[in-house]
Amino acid sequence: MNKAIYSLYIDIPEHELDNQKPYFWDYISKSQRTKLVFKENYKKLLDVKNTYSQQIGVDFHMFEYDENYKQYEQFFKTKYPQITTYNIVNFYKIHLLYNLANQYDQILYLDFDVIPVTKESFFDVWDFSKGICLYNNNDNVNRRKLPVHMLQNSVRSPTAKYYNAQAMLHHQGFSGQNDVINTGIVGVSNQHLADLKYFDNFEQTLDLMSELRQGDGMYPPNVVNMFGYDNETIMSYKIKTNNVPVQWLDTYWHHFYDVEMYIPNGVKMIHAINKRFDFVWRYYEKNNL
Repeated sequence: MNKAIYSLYIDIPEHELDNQKPYFWDYISKSQRTKLVFKENYKKLLDVKNTYSQQIGVDFHMFEYDENYKQYEQFFKTKYPQITTYNIVNFYKIHLLYNLANQYDQILYLDFDVIPVTKESFFDVWDFSKGICLYNNNDNVNRRKLPVHMLQNSVRSPTAKYYNAQAMLHHQGFSGQNDVINTGIVGVSNQHLADLKYFDNFEQTLDLMSELRQGDGMYPPNVVNMFGYDNETIMSYKIKTNNVPVQWLDTYWHHFYDVEMYIPNGVKMIHAINKRFDFVWRYYEKNNL
């Protein structure tokens, strides 16, 4: 059975960065900080993924800002100029997943800020026949338990993604119940990827998202303001509408290194949400990886 790991790094031009609040430890925009630290840590982030792939005996592919990406980006900038470069990059990583499915039976995607800290094979631990391997982020929806009319979250927040997917599902006659998904780590078989039909009727999906951003009276304006064009919102929507099985990654195989500046023993994959790679590298070296 053919297996592969891949990652993606697009150095978004300064003038195309979307303005986001700083990380809790920082003073500049998240987008700017990400751009800086990815450049500073590029070689290490690439090397650890390549090393892990070699250790478990699978192919590794690294994708960057090349002609294929430029052509993909141009489609969006022409057809959907309102979609940010950040969102285009995240659609592109799903696009690459489908491309690789033409060659491989099982594929593991790792965001560029994900660091494997194990020599154990992801493919041996997770049974890809049981469903797409994803992380469930439902616990971070409206963590302060505010009334809906008081929500003021970023379009990138789990809260925004939950209500956006809910609105899409309601509009198409489905139950609004959905799961907030993080696609920083995705393990999938080519069969389940085909069942997902992520890009089937894709332009209609984006048009639906645009329509919902105008408001339809079902949601208050503060919630509508959170609606966007997020790859994870569409992932949740497609999983529900196409009834695709999912298996949820545990916190060992997708450890969110974010607000709590602590990495527990036994984790397998660290997703450095907070971009504090200095702490992650110390953990990596301490464990002789």
